Amino acid sequence: MNPAISYAYTRAQAVADGVQVDVTKTAQEAGIKFPVFLTRAVFEACVAIPPDVAGQDEAGRLWDVVWMLRFAILRSHGHTDRLPVALYVRNDNHRAKLVKLIAACGPLDLDDPQPAITVMLPDED
Repeated sequence: MNPAISYAYTRAQAVADGVQVDVTKTAQEAGIKFPVFLTRAVFEACVAIPPDVAGQDEAGRLWDVVWMLRFAILRSHGHTDRLPVALYVRNDNHRAKLVKLIAACGPLDLDDPQPAITVMLPDED
């Protein structure tokens, strides 16, 4: 760790605090090789089911997020560390709305340089 850094917030702490959600297992099932994390805001907006919304389940909504991430990765040909990801999400009993996300690839944690993907809302960057 750099001696000039007085405080660092690790990904492990973010997951433990619920600030990020580890969705690596589902992402691997979709064919994504790197660990994948959603910010809490993405999880709440795209995966968690709002009260009184019918015909939805979290597993299916999570699958939609990671599948569209996989599609964005395949479309990119691997030439960037940031990708736009878009999908339609239904958070009421009416029509689905387009949600735009950003996927950023960077180190898994401060002490682990292996690549990991964080999916966030555009204003979270």
